[in-house]
Amino acid sequence: MVIHTGKSTVSDVGVIIEAKRPNNVSEMISGSSLNKKAAHELILYYLDERIRAGNNQLKKLVITTIYEWYIIDANYFDKHIYRNTAIKRLYDTYINDRKDNPFFYEEIRKVLANIDLDIPCVYFDIREYTKILINSKKDDDKQLSALLRVLSPQYLLKVAAPNDGNSLNDKFYKELLHIIGLEEAKENNKPVIRRKQQDRHSSSLIEATIDALKTEDVLHRVTDLSSFGANTEEREFAIALELCITWINRILFLKLLEGQLKTYHDGDKGFNFLNSKMVPNFKELYKLFHKVLAVPVEERTENVKNKYSFVPYLNSSLFDISELEDQTVKVQALDQTEQIPLFSQSVLKAARTSGGMLPTLEYLFQFLDAYDFASEGDDAVQEENKTIISASVLGTVFEKINGYKDGSIFTPAFITMYMCKHVIREAVVTKFNEALSGTGQKLFDNFKDLKNYTRRLFKTDEILEANQIINSIKICDPAVGSGHFLVSALNEIIQMKAELGILADGEGNSISNYEFDVINDELTITDPKGNLLGYKLKDGKPLSKDVQHLQKTLFHEKQLIIENCLFGGTLLF
Repeated sequence: MVIHTGKSTVSDVGVIIEAKRPNNVSEMISGSSLNKKAAHELILYYLDERIRAGNNQLKKLVITTIYEWYIIDANYFDKHIYRNTAIKRLYDTYINDRKDNPFFYEEIRKVLANIDLDIPCVYFDIREYTKILINSKKDDDKQLSALLRVLSPQYLLKVAAPNDGNSLNDKFYKELLHIIGLEEAKENNKPVIRRKQQDRHSSSLIEATIDALKTEDVLHRVTDLSSFGANTEEREFAIALELCITWINRILFLKLLEGQLKTYHDGDKGFNFLNSKMVPNFKELYKLFHKVLAVPVEERTENVKNKYSFVPYLNSSLFDISELEDQTVKVQALDQTEQIPLFSQSVLKAARTSGGMLPTLEYLFQFLDAYDFASEGDDAVQEENKTIISASVLGTVFEKINGYKDGSIFTPAFITMYMCKHVIREAVVTKFNEALSGTGQKLFDNFKDLKNYTRRLFKTDEILEANQIINSIKICDPAVGSGHFLVSALNEIIQMKAELGILADGEGNSISNYEFDVINDELTITDPKGNLLGYKLKDGKPLSKDVQHLQKTLFHEKQLIIENCLFGGTLLF
């Protein structure tokens, strides 16, 4: 059986499935014995597709008894089967001399018997999931998510998810605009973000900020005041909007940080810090911005250390007092007590039916807490049924609000993924051929697709040299906004290095036994059992040394690529 990559049988085969009856033990492979008829048949079907049909789009190969499943990445067959001289010669004989299938099966058995072959795969017995389904334990439910994932088109065919989790969440976006005091409208057939025309609320962030600007009479301090508008009203709004965008950007960034802290500590809600208990007013929010996040832990006051002991120092200009804040007002100047009516379609259903009014900051925190910022790339079952908001969703929101004057548009994930995959891969091969042309080496001769070179066995010095060549690439996004395109480029470079078998630590030790994919514009890493890997502790302790080594390598690899390859704005050579 096969699964096609498209909607009809005319499209390429993406998955080949060799199925055996459950009681056919003699022909079925096992973890310690690959040289069985099931494998012989799969190899023949694979070679038929790869050579006779000219199909280089194979993604996965499967051997199953319906209960037991062995799922193999086609890249491993490319490396161990397609490039094996003896197997290729046998297949040529089979085709040219018109031998029958039993001949091929018998001869391939002899060939395999003389090869020390070790092919990684995902293995599971579906019967073992019965207990997980019927018991009341929640801890093991995430294994059901892993099972769903390995049997999905996203894993088997390496296709993007049909529902792009990185697309704009309209409800989230509109309620956030309501809290800020903005609305989206069309002016001259162009979508714009503007101050609410009707139903303005003095306690919305924008109105509270305008009121603070008036109260403190600070517009005369602003450098180049005329650039903010032609009259006082326009200037007040433009300055207030820029300040609100700065504060909202910080808060949304911190919500992602809070989610990551919880994920890393195995879902511990004790790491929540964006709530009214920890941050009851705008004065405390000012402290969080500028006396916690912007200050190294050892330089914080004792009170701050005690209250925010688990909040890390972020070496980022995002939490420096901006020039405009310095010239006008800071977030602590906002009214601490006023309440704002809830959005008519608010996600806070309970609050909506019990009065419908909340203090502005408490409303913002409750609104954000109604969404899940912690489950990006996680395989746990979501018990609370919260909508997931990923970093890319926030990128969409950032660019829609920040680019309101210019009509800038957030580039959807499927576009950035397509651009990065096609352009960067061709650039990599060009770099390789340029770098090696004078040495007589051509690792990537006659490039059409990197697939022919994946998982090649490189020596340590070759791994280091290959990484050096790839790391010499310069990618610039002149109109960089949220950085979405550059993050897609980062993911593609990491995934490509893993595909080639050259993703390695600083000493040139390659990372193996893990599968890297860019799925739905997110870099995912799967272990040999099909489980997604993430940054987290287990019972307060780090995961295995192998996983720690992987995470450390990945961290430094990303840092290296970001510092050397990725640029936003004008790039000068």
